[in-house]
Amino acid sequence: MRTAGLMMNDVWAARALRERGVQAHRYDGLNAQIGVLVDSVELKHRGKAENYRPYLHVVGELRSITPAEPLPYGITQVTYTHGQGEKVDAFYEFDDEQLVALAAKGYFSPSFTVPDQLTGIEWELPASVDALVLTPSEDQADAPVVFMNVHRIADLEIDLASTEYDLAAYFADRSREGHGPVEAVVDHRGLRARSDTINSLFSEDELDLAARAENLQRPEAQQPAAEGVTAQLQAVEAEIAAERERYQAERERTEGTPEHLYHERVAPALRLEGQDDAPAPADAELDAGVSHDLDFGLDTGDTGQEEPAPTLEERKRAASRRAADLDFGEDDGHGLGH
Repeated sequence: MRTAGLMMNDVWAARALRERGVQAHRYDGLNAQIGVLVDSVELKHRGKAENYRPYLHVVGELRSITPAEPLPYGITQVTYTHGQGEKVDAFYEFDDEQLVALAAKGYFSPSFTVPDQLTGIEWELPASVDALVLTPSEDQADAPVVFMNVHRIADLEIDLASTEYDLAAYFADRSREGHGPVEAVVDHRGLRARSDTINSLFSEDELDLAARAENLQRPEAQQPAAEGVTAQLQAVEAEIAAERERYQAERERTEGTPEHLYHERVAPALRLEGQDDAPAPADAELDAGVSHDLDFGLDTGDTGQEEPAPTLEERKRAASRRAADLDFGEDDGHGLGH
């Protein structure tokens, strides 16, 4: 049967034991299941010596005790009303497999929190208890009075093996979720605050030059850059050639310079000599029956037309013919002295 119980530290427990004629049954170190109405569950971590291993701190109120074996008078469970049960502090330790599961669910994410469904319900936790059962008098039909004590009620160690509660399975998977709205704002403010306090070692111009150098090193940027350099070189060469021509023309116009003498005296003579070396059409005219009279400086009469001046080549040929005629006369004995 179920009965309402009292805690062993109640003042009535000591007074009842001092009464004469009171019969009591005392039991120490009984295995039992305690019912705890959980108010809060908090995720905490151990110290540095334990590599900051996570655990759950469970806080609640004792609501019932169920011994493994029934107590005298058929008592199977002792219950406590709200406010009468003691405070329970339990510490849930995760095993290695559970820690791996938590890490896979995004344990290191800022949005990883304890699920709400773990609170507001009654947990069944293993514990060791002491019991004191007062035997009712023969003339009373009331149920016996039971006083209970839970060992280490303020430091109860529990885990998956002892409770059969796999609390890691209750955590939601946050591995694919980003920052929450609050965390995002905080992270943004923190990043901006940190960025404002950093002074760059390089100016914006130096950073721009570095970026341009990186772009020039890319294969697609090397060919346009080479073409640009070639065009600039061609422009410089054209400017140098134009400047050289202007300098040469100025030297040719300046009297007393070698360029002026060559331009005014030597170059015209070379042009005239090139014209005199051109072949004369005398042989063609002879083949066509055109005759030319030799001019020995005698006046042949005025024909009314002005004869064209003989060329230098014509004068040379005429002089050669005249010398040949003189030589022929001497060989035949028709000289002036004979």
